[in-house]
Amino acid sequence: MTVQTDIDEKINLKALTRQELREFTEELGLQSFRSDQLFQWLYQKGVHSFDEMTNLSKDLRSRLKEIATVPTIEHVRRQESKDGTIKFLFKLQGEGEEEHKVESVLIPDFYPDGAANRLTVCVSSQVGCVYGCSFCATGKMGFFRNLTHGEIVDQVQYINALCEEKFGKGITNVVYMGMGEPLHNYQAVVSSASIITDQLSIGLSPRRITVSTVGLTRRIRQLADERQPFNLAISLHAANDEKRDEIMPINSSMDLGQLKEAVQYYYARLHRPLTYEYLLFDEFNDSPEDARQLAEIVRWVPSKVNIIMYNDVAGVALKGAREERLDRFMQELVARDITATVRRSRGDDIDAGCGQLAIKEGQPQGKSIRKK
Repeated sequence: MTVQTDIDEKINLKALTRQELREFTEELGLQSFRSDQLFQWLYQKGVHSFDEMTNLSKDLRSRLKEIATVPTIEHVRRQESKDGTIKFLFKLQGEGEEEHKVESVLIPDFYPDGAANRLTVCVSSQVGCVYGCSFCATGKMGFFRNLTHGEIVDQVQYINALCEEKFGKGITNVVYMGMGEPLHNYQAVVSSASIITDQLSIGLSPRRITVSTVGLTRRIRQLADERQPFNLAISLHAANDEKRDEIMPINSSMDLGQLKEAVQYYYARLHRPLTYEYLLFDEFNDSPEDARQLAEIVRWVPSKVNIIMYNDVAGVALKGAREERLDRFMQELVARDITATVRRSRGDDIDAGCGQLAIKEGQPQGKSIRKK
């Protein structure tokens, strides 16, 4: 890379990969350890300016201010649910572009004595989403732009600092299940996951990170080819093509047959089980026959399924399944020796469905493949 000196072309250090940051310091004629120092300031200590980088000389800090920036997303709003779920709205920086906002959610679980156990952060990877799933508030927004890996890590850093202050411990898990389709922003998502697991950053284990996808088959294969170490989850939500076509436009071009091939390719190379996410909708995908079809999919490779009780979204006809239908559905899965868990709805009282808060804040309409 070439270091720019024009003030209008300052380099965003948080848009650089670890290797590009090394190249940046080399071109400045700095010793190699300076790259690690910068990386640690950016991704472990979460500084907002070069002046805070106190182990760098004043001259170096002044030089960096002339040629580079360290932009940070801005916290705009926070909502806390009675069940402990906390939702955050962040504004992205960027000169000359339309103001964009994204959401993140902290989902805490507690021990019986009230101490924090798991602290899971659900992060966004895009402003909006192009895939237009009919049940998803983010899908109603359409797509505007990808986040940089720095903007993704900023969400995690901000919430990690809050957890340390509020609960006395850092986050334990990260899930890429917020706004956007993570594998549609493949490189930034992979880079951000690599940063989050770096010991000079947050240092989270790769097995504590889960990336979800609606089923982008080429990218699933790429994850396998690159031997990416984090967990994979498939947003399935219907167990046959007819129903999946109805609620997930992506299925018309990447159907369950293609998904099966990609999943089997992934498992053959990594020998790593995966998870299917299945939102349970009342009288749509919650019949015993739906459960039997789901069981067949879960047997494609060693897998488990998370049955998710749906957060109702304003303007969406689909509603969360009733308890008696959930019980019958689970009985069918158990009878077929399927490992299944039920994830209860969290944050109903704070619009916890991704995209709901951004829509309330006036997010305009972007590009979408959603059926009209």
